[in-house]
Amino acid sequence: MHGYNNKNIVMHELVSLEVEVADSCDNDQIGICGVVVRETKNMLCIKSESDIKLVPKRISTFIFKKDGRSYRVCGNEICFGSVERTEKAAKFYKKRKMMVD
Repeated sequence: MHGYNNKNIVMHELVSLEVEVADSCDNDQIGICGVVVRETKNMLCIKSESDIKLVPKRISTFIFKKDGRSYRVCGNEICFGSVERTEKAAKFYKKRKMMVD
């Protein structure tokens, strides 16, 4: 898969991307930012300036940054392990628009 864009971000590798938690059911997690260092089916591990934060995907909305662009992603669009995302996130890929946030 070539280049990140607003449509295909849900199918790309997320580890090593800059990320910020834009919204969450857990108000303490809103504003967490850093780099994704690990991903599981249900969590993103984000290395912030001080430590590593575990953020549940399903209850959060993220802003991923790559090459000077930002992509807003609802956690339920990426609630898959990285290996299975290509196949299972296709339904979200089809719904996403090409615009950049």
